[in-house]
Amino acid sequence: MSHTLDWNVRLHLSEDDEGTTRAQAVLDTGAAALTGHGTAHCNPADTDVPEIGDELAAGRAMRDLAQRLLDAAEHDIEGMGATRPRSREAAAWLK
Repeated sequence: MSHTLDWNVRLHLSEDDEGTTRAQAVLDTGAAALTGHGTAHCNPADTDVPEIGDELAAGRAMRDLAQRLLDAAEHDIEGMGATRPRSREAAAWLK
């Protein structure tokens, strides 16, 4: 039972005048979409390096997206009648 899928992730970045960078990561599976969010704030005492704010906000948005995807998978597993494992290490589906 082999299959191949392409899922696309779009990453949107914006920065305001106060040094806050916001990122939104959107995963499109073709059947559903999930969105993760992240922010980064430049300390006023630090040198403003926009690339660092972009990296931090994007990384946080992708980490949030990854957690949302894992949560959706756990929900789907439970929906199939499987019980929630006591620990993530003990669950083959979650490794």
